[in-house]
Amino acid sequence: MPLYKTITPNSQTVVKIWKITESFNDLMSEITLKPETLKRVSGMKSELHQRGFLSVRHLLAAFGYEDADLFYDENGKPHLKDGKQISITHSFNFSAVIISDHIIGIDIEKQRDKITLIAHKFIGYEDDYLDKTAPDYIKKLTTVWCVKESLYKLFATPGTSFKQCFLVIPFEIQDEETMAWIDYKEKKHRYLVHFFEFEGFVCAFAIGA
Repeated sequence: MPLYKTITPNSQTVVKIWKITESFNDLMSEITLKPETLKRVSGMKSELHQRGFLSVRHLLAAFGYEDADLFYDENGKPHLKDGKQISITHSFNFSAVIISDHIIGIDIEKQRDKITLIAHKFIGYEDDYLDKTAPDYIKKLTTVWCVKESLYKLFATPGTSFKQCFLVIPFEIQDEETMAWIDYKEKKHRYLVHFFEFEGFVCAFAIGA
């Protein structure tokens, strides 16, 4: 079982990361899926996406849950039947699940140069401190994306803009944490967001009250 890493940021919160090395058949053979989940995974065109989806079910099992314990609301936000908070992410050959008593959000993203092509869609305030000529520019850009995606999942409010509503204060990669704000409808919400890089990826997770 390739459980890659377990992080316990506080006594009410656990993060588990999975490195996806198994085949689709191997991942399918060890779990029980609800009929609607089976239909969903069978309809996916990409095997990479299927394997990522199934690896999340294995992460649920590592937490002591089954697929039947997980459901999604009308906005696509995942929930657990026991009331615990959950957030899910997968990117290429890694997936992660965070479970907490607090509201939370998590994201994993592969570091790729092509992120510069969409930077204008999610970089606003951060443009004042990001140095496009710095050797760690791609890492920082990817980190900003992950931080904002984790906040988006935590806030779970349709219509929020990555560029306008989510603000990430200056940070260094070695800090592995930063302050971030959600500015929405004349209210500001402040969060401490943790992040780290591994094997060419960035993971960020935000924990609310």
